[in-house]
Amino acid sequence: MERTNIAGTSPYEPVIGFSRAARVGRVVHVSGTGPVGAEEMSTAEQTRVVLSLIGKALAQAGARFEDVVRTRIFLARAEDWEEVRRAHGEVFGEIRPASTMVVAALLNLKWRLEMEAEAVIES
Repeated sequence: MERTNIAGTSPYEPVIGFSRAARVGRVVHVSGTGPVGAEEMSTAEQTRVVLSLIGKALAQAGARFEDVVRTRIFLARAEDWEEVRRAHGEVFGEIRPASTMVVAALLNLKWRLEMEAEAVIES
C-alpha cells in the first residue's frame, strides 16, 4: 500500500522523525497535536486550536472530521476534562468516534492538552 506523509509546521519533525499525519491506504493517523501558538488561551480555546490543526492535517490527507473513528486526548490536568469534552463535542458530537482521555505530563508546560486522531476514508 502507498504511504503518504503529511508535514506540519513543527521544526522537530525531521529531528525527531515524525509527520503531522500519515496516510496508508484509506487510513489516516494524525500525530499528537498540541495547541501551538495558543499557550496563553483557555483550555477550551486550546482544544479548538488543536481540533483546527487536526482538521487541516485530515484535509491534506483527503479526510474529514466525519471520517474520524478514534481520538486520544492527553490532559495536563484532570480538572480540565469538562472544558475539553465540550469543545471536542462541538466537532464530534454527532460523529462520536471511539475516544480516550488520560492525564499525562506534556512537553510544553503551558499546554493543557494534546490530541491524536485516526480516520478511515470511505472508498
